[in-house]
Amino acid sequence: MHGLGERFSTFTKGQSVDTIKDALGIRFKSFQKFKAWGGTVSDRWLNMGNVPLILAVVIAVSPAGYCQSGEVCAHGGMVVSACPLATSVGVDILKRGGNAIDAAVAVGFALAVTFPQAGNIGGGGFMLIRLKSGETDFIDFREKAPIAASRDMYLDAQGNVVENLSLLGPLASGVPGTVAGLFRAHELYGSLPWHDCIAPAVSLAREGFAISSNLAASLQNLQQYLREYPALKQFTKPGGSPLAPGDTLKQRDLAKSLELIADTGPDAFYRGPIAGCIAEEMQSSGGVLSRADLEQYGVRNREPVRGTFRGYEIISAPPPSSGGTILIEILNIVEGYDLADLGCMSYNYIHYLAEAERRAYVDRARYLGDPDFVDNPVSKLVSKEYAASLRESIGLRATPSSRFSGDGEPDREKKETTHYSIVDKHGNAVSTTTTLNDSYGSKVVVRGAGFLMNNEMDDFSIKPGFPNLYGLVGSEANAIEPGKRMLSSMAPTIVLKNGNTYLVLGTPGGSTIITTIAQIIIDMIDFKMGLEAAVATPRFHHQWLPDCITVESGAFNVYLRRNLEEKGHRIEERFERIGNAQTIEIADSIACGMPDPRGGGRAGGVERTEPQER
Repeated sequence: MHGLGERFSTFTKGQSVDTIKDALGIRFKSFQKFKAWGGTVSDRWLNMGNVPLILAVVIAVSPAGYCQSGEVCAHGGMVVSACPLATSVGVDILKRGGNAIDAAVAVGFALAVTFPQAGNIGGGGFMLIRLKSGETDFIDFREKAPIAASRDMYLDAQGNVVENLSLLGPLASGVPGTVAGLFRAHELYGSLPWHDCIAPAVSLAREGFAISSNLAASLQNLQQYLREYPALKQFTKPGGSPLAPGDTLKQRDLAKSLELIADTGPDAFYRGPIAGCIAEEMQSSGGVLSRADLEQYGVRNREPVRGTFRGYEIISAPPPSSGGTILIEILNIVEGYDLADLGCMSYNYIHYLAEAERRAYVDRARYLGDPDFVDNPVSKLVSKEYAASLRESIGLRATPSSRFSGDGEPDREKKETTHYSIVDKHGNAVSTTTTLNDSYGSKVVVRGAGFLMNNEMDDFSIKPGFPNLYGLVGSEANAIEPGKRMLSSMAPTIVLKNGNTYLVLGTPGGSTIITTIAQIIIDMIDFKMGLEAAVATPRFHHQWLPDCITVESGAFNVYLRRNLEEKGHRIEERFERIGNAQTIEIADSIACGMPDPRGGGRAGGVERTEPQER
């Protein structure tokens, strides 16, 4: 998207939206929704700095590698994921009579095969479920620190952080939770046989699949690690050269592991032959994760965190994720402003949202951690009264982050996470986010079992005051302890309208997960955007430290940037996308799915084969 901001400087007030569309060569379904807002670029629209909103439709044709895969609508169910093959697996499960939970299990295992950079059985995540009855459940299968882990395990004798020790190699891995988590979901709410939900993933691993250009580009990044981690050659051609788009990737060891899990359940992974492979791989190369860690791993069912925004109910992830708590805190703060009157992507809207985010991320750093170890003040943080007190401290100028005290060190969550959203014809909804943390996790492949291990230990607070990859700050609440779950930003979310499921959404993006979801919700509720426009709109992010607004390249025009800088904000553009949201909107019994145009995902729908229930 480099240079798109300058391209908008050629447009003048009063030009029609169609003129702008034609000048940019845009071919995007949501453009009619933009046109419906008034059809011309008005004086007020320009003066508010809203021109960058048009970038939402430009994303689909930008040189940043975004794909164009628009909104899909259906009456009988919807699956949206970051991988077209995984989406197809989920759709097929729904067509065979499975419910949303069956499809979520099938998509999760399929992603372990087709999306190795983040899809996993060597990692963990969270699943938020809302059943047709209105009952909700939050399944926490976040990774845990091994029994032998210690507070200072990544520091040298002088107390300095050892570079990459918590990122690469066997010491970086927490105890995986994905297999146990997907099994718990199926055990409680599934309808098809467990084996049937895993069978598509087994077939994809054994028979192979043609890799996409996106996956080929991602696998290219593994070349630098092949010498130190030779087992990664399972993702290359014979001899180690990179796979090209259209090449077939077969993963026979992974197929065998998935077959064992399909036949005997999670015991194969946590107590059986796969557990033996994991323990041997970890300990033979200097790790501390043991069979005892695997045997003692447990999934937790938790109450989701809840809040409201403009009368809509927000249901999201509780600790050990900070995602839902901080999302609701941000929304509560900005609820006190008339955002619709300020205008989407106006400098005042961006200012107030950035200031709300700044304050919420201070609280993330101060308070939150694994609730089995830490007393999280969630009820305070999500209260309207607390938000009002924070809002009072927001003025017309940026508040320097240095004015907020923050004990601790940056949390270290990476961006290579993946999310999928699913609804079925009955009204069940599932929002699931899983991760290996960094792209391809620790880069350690479990030999004989064929899957990558996570590097989630890097999500702990390693040392007070030490900045992480994202500059997020944490505290003793997220310090390393044996058996503890590391803090996360993952935020699988469901939004209710008049008591009915309205949005099912989530995204990867590390520290930007929370702010991405907040923007989509605000875009749809306050700015009345359609689904496509809300998902495609340019994104920005503030997280207290570093003290800057991070924005997708080209999203702020010169006028908008100047006004924000005059308010005291520092702007930092990045060419890399912010998020890869997978979102479903439900209205009038129709589910519409929208994969983020920043990624290579796909939505797939199922039409009803029987008359709709009345």
